Amino acid sequence: MLLLANLLWGLSFPLVKATGLLQAELLAGSGPWFLAVCTVAPRFLLATLVLFAFRPGVLRSATAAEWRQGLILGLSGAAGMLLQTDALQYTAASTSAFLTQFYALLIPAWLAWRVRRLPAPPVWLACGLVLAGVAVLSGFHPFAPGAVPLGFGRGEAETLLCSVFFMVQILALERAEFAGNRTLPITFVMFATEAVVFVALAFALAPDAALLLRPWQSPAWLGLTAALTVFCTLGAFGLMTAFQPRITATEAGLLYCVEPVFAAALALFLPGWLSAWTGISYADETLTAGLLAGGALITAANVLLQLRPTR
Repeated sequence: MLLLANLLWGLSFPLVKATGLLQAELLAGSGPWFLAVCTVAPRFLLATLVLFAFRPGVLRSATAAEWRQGLILGLSGAAGMLLQTDALQYTAASTSAFLTQFYALLIPAWLAWRVRRLPAPPVWLACGLVLAGVAVLSGFHPFAPGAVPLGFGRGEAETLLCSVFFMVQILALERAEFAGNRTLPITFVMFATEAVVFVALAFALAPDAALLLRPWQSPAWLGLTAALTVFCTLGAFGLMTAFQPRITATEAGLLYCVEPVFAAALALFLPGWLSAWTGISYADETLTAGLLAGGALITAANVLLQLRPTR
């Protein structure tokens, strides 16, 4: 089920890219922060409304522990997304893709510090395989001939910080105090929290309030937003909150690194379909040795973890 969640999150990359290209035309002249918020705010707002429509009494039945967990998931997720979005303006996409996956290393390191016990060697080997796989997959080669040396500026700092917030999200689903929480209430609170944050930012950043309604008049934008809401928000995050607690946080952190493999595979053909439908110019990517090698390393890391306990 978490592999399916990864597939749905991988789908979000070409969908978000296509939505961004379309919004650049619909909201020409707007700032990058406003464009980014206009992409994420509708999907979480609509997801909240859908859950409320099907279960209007979900908030009344939510326990205090479910509220706390949902708020942690929502606030950490919103912070991570905002930092990642801003960081992409100051660093290369390949660097961002590589540094974001550092939660795969941070999680076992944090758990080791908390219990004062080093993880088993296969865990560290799996972490190394995952980071190597993501580096190959993203084209991150800072020491290759002619490559720009890896620096540490605002973009790199924000990306590492966003990775910490994503780690908080993953760890929040493993905490013993939340073991009895139900999937639907915590998912609803998480979506509602992110919707409030992103909608408030949309109003604060809008150059003109009328611009907030303009994308909703585009059938293509509505279709992309509906897909992001149903598959990449309701589907992916619903699977995450339901099934991640059944495995360890270390396994989850490494398993989520499969996401860029699915994203790269879908980018081989989906951009062309989206371009033909929406009228934007978004070219298909090509199959490379890096995709195959990076995917193989990440897959090997997750297979290794299943061979023995990870705690």
